[in-house]
Amino acid sequence: MNVTERTVGGVVVLDIQGRLDANTSGILEACFLKMMEQGHTRFVFGLAQLDYVSSAGLRILLVAAKKLKALKGSLALVQMTDNVKEVFDISGFSTIFTIYETEAEALGEIG
Repeated sequence: MNVTERTVGGVVVLDIQGRLDANTSGILEACFLKMMEQGHTRFVFGLAQLDYVSSAGLRILLVAAKKLKALKGSLALVQMTDNVKEVFDISGFSTIFTIYETEAEALGEIG
């Protein structure tokens, strides 16, 4: 898995590529926590190149959402692939997260 980070108008965009599972979820968690420690509280996770997410990957996303909620921050997910969307729908996570079709939509809402 690969995570690239960039900042757009004060919002941190983390693009996630590959598989988000028990073996790789620590990479995303470390990147996210590093950005939070720097004072960032608004995030967009780009999922266009996320091929697979396991329950361990879902857990990291949930932890991120809870941490941000406590800080009155925000987290949006964008460009979810059909495979990942199916996992979110089955697990009920589609009702927990705000999911946008495009990055521009997400940035417009939380930026």
